[in-house]
Amino acid sequence: MTSNPFSLEDKVAVVTGANTGLGQGMAVALAEAGADIALVGRSQPEETVELVEKAGRKALVVMADLGSLEPIDTIISQTRERLGSIDILVNNAGIIKRNDSIDFTEEDWDAVMDINLKTLFFLSQKVARSMIEAKTRGKIINIASMLSYQGGIRVPSYTASKSGVMGLTRILANEWAKHGINVNAIAPGYFATNNTAALQADETRNKEILGRIPAGRWGDPSDLGGAAVFLASRASDYVQGVTLPVDGGWLAR
Repeated sequence: MTSNPFSLEDKVAVVTGANTGLGQGMAVALAEAGADIALVGRSQPEETVELVEKAGRKALVVMADLGSLEPIDTIISQTRERLGSIDILVNNAGIIKRNDSIDFTEEDWDAVMDINLKTLFFLSQKVARSMIEAKTRGKIINIASMLSYQGGIRVPSYTASKSGVMGLTRILANEWAKHGINVNAIAPGYFATNNTAALQADETRNKEILGRIPAGRWGDPSDLGGAAVFLASRASDYVQGVTLPVDGGWLAR
């Protein structure tokens, strides 16, 4: 065993929503730390595959629409068959729908909750069961949000789902720590991704957001790499149920 507590050598990580943005940034960081990566999503993550392989690790693409629970068994079986195990799960896939709460539709509510919370829970459950049956340690990393702490505006289902992610992170840590499974979360601040393109393009909102971030800039997906590697590695073996903000100081302001 390597003496480096941050090494992920010989580990296998499943990262959902890894084709672009935050998922890509974390997948590449985990690969650079030594893990092989199963990339799960609805579209071909060609650039992410290239970056993972450039880091010298294997990249397995598992095409799946996480709007339902149907793909979960396939994700697990394909990863174990092709890469040998599942040691790390990063629940990154998520969507956001914007509208005034007074006009928010049931369809938009369900779409967000299904991906951001329901699938996250049941994928975690199945992965944890496989870890327990194999009697191996494991790491589950959920992606929360600043809206796990705050209310936000015009994103009721997103706020509800990300508040739920923080709560699930705590209860799953409570239940699964005895099995050697660490469950923690990362709460990204304002990152330059497809989900925030409209905010970046809005001159007024962009200025307001940057004015509150002590770091003075939007986050880059690569900024999540260190937190992801820490929570996926032996370095965090005594860390349980934590939601770690990576926000450039947003919550401290």
